[in-house]
Amino acid sequence: METKVEALQDNRTKVTVTVDAKDIDARIKKTYKDFAHKYNFPGFRKGKAPRPIIDNALGKDAVLATVTDDLVNGSYPLAIDDCGLYPVSKPEFDETDLVEGGKPFSFSFTVAVKPELELSGYDPVEIKLPAEGASDKDVEDQIDALREHYYSFEDCSAATKVKADSHIDLAMKATDDKGEEIPSLTTENRPYSLGGNLFPPEFDEQLVGLKKGQTTTFSIDMPDDPPIMLAALSGKTSKIDFEVEVKVVKKKILPEVTDEWVKETIGFDDVASMRSTIADSIAQQKSAMMPRIKENAVLVAVAERLEGEAPESMREEAESTLIQDFFQQLQSQNMSFDLYLAQQGMTPDQFKEDVKLQAADIAAQDLALDAWARHFGLEATEEDVLAEFAKSGAEKPEALKAEWRENGQLHLVRQGVSRTKAVMDLMEKAVVTEVEPGAQDEKKKPAKKASSKKAAKADEAQDNGDKKPAAKKASSKKATEKKQPEKQEEGSEAAE
Repeated sequence: METKVEALQDNRTKVTVTVDAKDIDARIKKTYKDFAHKYNFPGFRKGKAPRPIIDNALGKDAVLATVTDDLVNGSYPLAIDDCGLYPVSKPEFDETDLVEGGKPFSFSFTVAVKPELELSGYDPVEIKLPAEGASDKDVEDQIDALREHYYSFEDCSAATKVKADSHIDLAMKATDDKGEEIPSLTTENRPYSLGGNLFPPEFDEQLVGLKKGQTTTFSIDMPDDPPIMLAALSGKTSKIDFEVEVKVVKKKILPEVTDEWVKETIGFDDVASMRSTIADSIAQQKSAMMPRIKENAVLVAVAERLEGEAPESMREEAESTLIQDFFQQLQSQNMSFDLYLAQQGMTPDQFKEDVKLQAADIAAQDLALDAWARHFGLEATEEDVLAEFAKSGAEKPEALKAEWRENGQLHLVRQGVSRTKAVMDLMEKAVVTEVEPGAQDEKKKPAKKASSKKAAKADEAQDNGDKKPAAKKASSKKATEKKQPEKQEEGSEAAE
């Protein structure tokens, strides 16, 4: 099999594959033999029907069409691997004739490939990382978090006005657009915290400025993306009429950290022993997470040097993987999508936009890693590729490697290996400045999925408290999972 590669515009490549006449003749002979055994031909035993009988029964082009289809479907994945291409779309095949005995056969296909963008510089990246160990601020933040868990409320004076972040008790009557009461919302007394996104922002705005005993009436149009308290009413009413009375405005009280409180509530002998234990725990967590924090930091830094943009197909692939991984994580946590949005204070549209931004970040990081790997010659050797299959636990790594090659997926393994090498090289060469918590510029880098070993974003790893499943970077797309790859159909996508 011979291949010819022609670069086209917009990162598209045309590949022409030519198979010699000897191979064509062998395939035709084998297919006639297979058909003779597969079908019953009157007057002939299994496997003994001659070619004219088979052609007369099945059609003169039946064998040639089968050989052509098998040849194209089986050869184009090998051509992709032989040419070292990294497809980011499904191949588009040119019109072609059927194979003919005694003649070579050629076919062509066009596929969008990963662009080879460059970086603005290849000097070591400069990153900022949290200082090792536990600072006083780290310990204080943990203690404050404990206090937040053991808060209580006290009633404020009757003259206290409701603010945008107040905690109140309220009485509420709600009716739909037909004037009928809504039992799920109507209550004589309910605690409510403003700013929690349980109701639309207009609801909270109507309460701000009220005092104990004051009442307000207002209407809210049913939003297209209703928050959790109104979700069950979607499509059932066009608006909701509210009559709300502020029963009391409350003040949140955090406990004073004393030896007595620590001993009775937390279980330590005194404040000093609690602080010491917290400091040790923070130091251990930082030590365990530091490689992930550093990895994410170099990914962000090198992506900022990328000259050009990732193609839409790469962003869409990253977005699809993010969403799939996100919902798998939600399922593992037994959490509904509505509850997640309520906890994060997000609307569905905000979530979608967040995922799109994450996908763009991932695609840019991937291309930046590719550029770094090309510049420094960090290629995946055949030994590297075989080692990846061996890591998967496959009994016959060579056979699994061959199967991935036949499916046109082997480039995924090479890509993952080279990107991992690039990450390790970036981390080794990085110029690191240690900073205290809070001194770093917070950059929201949500993500998940990448073809290299992507770590959780730096602020997540440091805080270890970000609840956004969608805002985590997944580790590299290892092409050596234990399950076997599925056969691709004709024209199927060699996933990036």
